[in-house]
Amino acid sequence: MNSREWIEAGQGRLGIELGSTRIKAVLLGEDKAPIASGSHEWENRLENGVWTYTLEDVWQGMQSAYADLAQDVQKQYGTKIQKLAGIGISAMMHGYLVFDADGKLLAPFRTWRNTMTQEASAQLTEAFAYPIPQRWSIAHLWQAILNGESHTKDIRFMTDLDGYVHYMLTGEKVLGVGAASGVFPIDSKTCDYRTDLLATFDKLAQAKGFTQPIASLLPKVLCAGDNAGTLTKEGAALLDPTGTLQAGAVFCPPEGDAGTGMVATNSVRPTTANVSAGTSVFAMVVLEKDLAKVHSEIDLVTTPSGDTVAMVHCNNCTSDLNAWVGLFGEFAKLTGHALSADELYGGLYRKAMEGDADCGGLLAYNYFSGEHVTDMEQGRPLFVRTPDAKFTLANFMRTHLYASLATLKMGLDILKEENVRITSVLGHGGLFKTEGVGQQILADAIDAPVSVMQGTAGEGGAYGIALLADYTVCKKDGQSLSDYLEQEIFADVTKKTCEADAAGTAGFAAYTERYRKGLIIEKTATEAL
Repeated sequence: MNSREWIEAGQGRLGIELGSTRIKAVLLGEDKAPIASGSHEWENRLENGVWTYTLEDVWQGMQSAYADLAQDVQKQYGTKIQKLAGIGISAMMHGYLVFDADGKLLAPFRTWRNTMTQEASAQLTEAFAYPIPQRWSIAHLWQAILNGESHTKDIRFMTDLDGYVHYMLTGEKVLGVGAASGVFPIDSKTCDYRTDLLATFDKLAQAKGFTQPIASLLPKVLCAGDNAGTLTKEGAALLDPTGTLQAGAVFCPPEGDAGTGMVATNSVRPTTANVSAGTSVFAMVVLEKDLAKVHSEIDLVTTPSGDTVAMVHCNNCTSDLNAWVGLFGEFAKLTGHALSADELYGGLYRKAMEGDADCGGLLAYNYFSGEHVTDMEQGRPLFVRTPDAKFTLANFMRTHLYASLATLKMGLDILKEENVRITSVLGHGGLFKTEGVGQQILADAIDAPVSVMQGTAGEGGAYGIALLADYTVCKKDGQSLSDYLEQEIFADVTKKTCEADAAGTAGFAAYTERYRKGLIIEKTATEAL
C-alpha cells in the first residue's frame, strides 16, 4: 500500500512520548519508517519546591501533539486517521503519581527531576541491598511515609506518567518491565517485581503505620510484545476530542524513555549501550552479568524484554547550554543578524571544537536541579574561571558541552572499574544533532567509539515506542525483540562512528578532575543562593 492507503486501512502504528520539554507523536508506515509526526512543547514548573506538571498539562499536550500529527497526515496525504492498528505510550520515567480508590490524584505529580528523597533513597538502598535512586517511585512513596504525609493512607494505585496515560486510554493498570524497573526493583528471571523486596518494604512500611501491601498498589508488569489492552471509546475521545479516531487499537506495554531509547538505537542485546542526551542525560548498558557491588550512582533497570541494564542517569544535561545559546541568539538579533536555531547551535558547537582540549581552565556546572551522582540536593547553574584561564568563545562553548556530560562520565567510570564489557555505544537526542560535535565529545569523555544512526540522531522515544507497538501487532512466533530490531528495522541503517581522540580524552580527564574539585563551589552556591 501507499501511505494514504495504509492510513485509511487503519494499519498505522502510533507512538507518543511525553518528554521533559516536548510531547511527540510518530506514525509508522508499512515499511516501519515514520510517515507523519506531531509535537507539543511544554515545560515543567517549580511549585512549592516541587518540579511538576498538572494533569491538565498532560492532556492538553497529548491532544495538541495528536492534533498536530493529524494535521500533518491531512496535509501530506489528504486523509484522516480514523483507525489505528497499534499504539504505544512512553514518557519520562520514575516520579510519583498516586491515586485513591476513586481515581483522584492525591498529591501533585512529582517528576524524576525532584531530589527531595535523599533520606528514603539511602534507607531503601540499605534495606534492599539494591540501589534505589531518589527519583524512583518507591523512594518518593517511602519519603512521603517518612514525612507523615496524610494522603498516603488513601493510596490505592501508584504508577508513573506513561502508566497513567496508558490507563486513561485503555483502562489497564499495567507497565512495561523497563518502566516498572524505575518504580520498584525487578527480577529479570521472572519479568516481575522482586517478591523478597516487596515483603521487605511491607515490613518497613507497617512499622510506620502504612498497612496497604505495596504489591496491591503497583501496576501489573508486562514484557515487550505482550498485548496491553485496547483503545477504549473514552480513551479515543480523550486523545482526539474531534471524535474522528475510533476505538479498538491494540496497545503495547507502556514504556519509559530509557526503554524506548534502547529500542530506537537497537541497543537491547547484552554488551550494547546507548546514551540519550537532552534535558537530562543517561547511559544504558545492557549487562552480561550482575555488578559485583551496590553503587548508589548506578540504577539497575531493564530492557523492554527484561534484561538487566546498568543505567547512569543525570538530571541535568542541555538546559544550561541551551540558555547560553539563547543568550547569544539575543545578541545576534540585537546586532541585526538574527540567526535560526540551526545556525546558532551549529555555529557555536562547531566553534567549541576549536577550543583547548581541557577548556583552557574554564569550569561550568549545568545544575538546574539537584544531581544524584554528585550528591547535590539542589542545583545552581554556575560558570567559573580563574584570572589566568583562557577565556575564549571556543573554550566557553566547549566548557558547557563538557559540563553537559561530566557527571555522566563520572558514573560510567564506575562501570569501567566493574569491568563491564561494552561493544557498541549509540548516541541519540538533541545534543547529537550538530554532526560530529556532541558525538566526538562523548567519545572522548568515555574513551570509546560512539556511533549515531544517520537521520535519527535527534529522534528517539516516540519512534521507539511506535516500534514496540508494531512488534506487539505483528511479531512472529519465537521472534525476540532484538531479532525483530536487527532483522526488520536496522539491517540497512547507516551509522557514523567517531573514535575517541587521545588529546580529547586526556583533556576531558583533566576537566573532570577540575570538576570534581570544584563541586564544593556548587555546594556552597546552593547554600548561599
